[in-house]
Amino acid sequence: MTPSGGSAPLSGRQPRAVRSALAVLEEVIAAGPGVTAKEISAALHLPPATTYRLLNLLVAEEYLVRLPDLRGFALGRRASRLTVPAATLPCTAARTVVEHLRGMVRWGVHLASFTTGRLTLVDPDPDHPPTDEATLSRYPHASALGKLLLAEQPDWRALVRDLRGFTGKTLIDSGRLDRSLAETAKTGVARQCGELRPDRGCVAVPVRDTAGRLVAGLALCGPPPRIAQLDEALLTALQEHARRLGPLLA
Repeated sequence: MTPSGGSAPLSGRQPRAVRSALAVLEEVIAAGPGVTAKEISAALHLPPATTYRLLNLLVAEEYLVRLPDLRGFALGRRASRLTVPAATLPCTAARTVVEHLRGMVRWGVHLASFTTGRLTLVDPDPDHPPTDEATLSRYPHASALGKLLLAEQPDWRALVRDLRGFTGKTLIDSGRLDRSLAETAKTGVARQCGELRPDRGCVAVPVRDTAGRLVAGLALCGPPPRIAQLDEALLTALQEHARRLGPLLA
């Protein structure tokens, strides 16, 4: 006998299937656009056949979409309520501070928000386009802004699912990354020198609210050799503008 709504009652196996489908959605949200079926299967310890079956169902119901290159998945139209909250765009006063720094330097200046628990570019430099946000968010170990976020975590491994190497200089050894993040936490300065692209380096400093919480990161991007030996005046200017941003982004 069916309920008055006409739907068949749940069988003993259906709740487990629902939980697995929700876990797949959560994994796509956590890993970001481009996560593959193989990565989802490994992260959730699901059999590949089960993973593919759930992914096909979620795609058919428009909770997920296949990316154009067919190599990964992203959230679909019906999953809009399940995504992380959008980071608040910086106010006019905050954008003015960032623009002032851009007027002082010849390199790119980018502002990222961490208020959603992940890296979100809220004021990328239009004259010096950064690496795409999906890559920065999914592989935080390879960027200076991402390292700021990881250095703040009790265990950075909770945010890093794949220590992917982009160049020969990317930190893919967990021990070396541990030491790098410890240094970032100690000095308040994160660097990457050719870890995402051989021709690009970046130094980033934290933006903290009045309670000391990390809310954003301010980054200066330029040639890797210059970033590795950054002029002290440039670093001081970067840190001073980050301090000015703190109350404006709280």
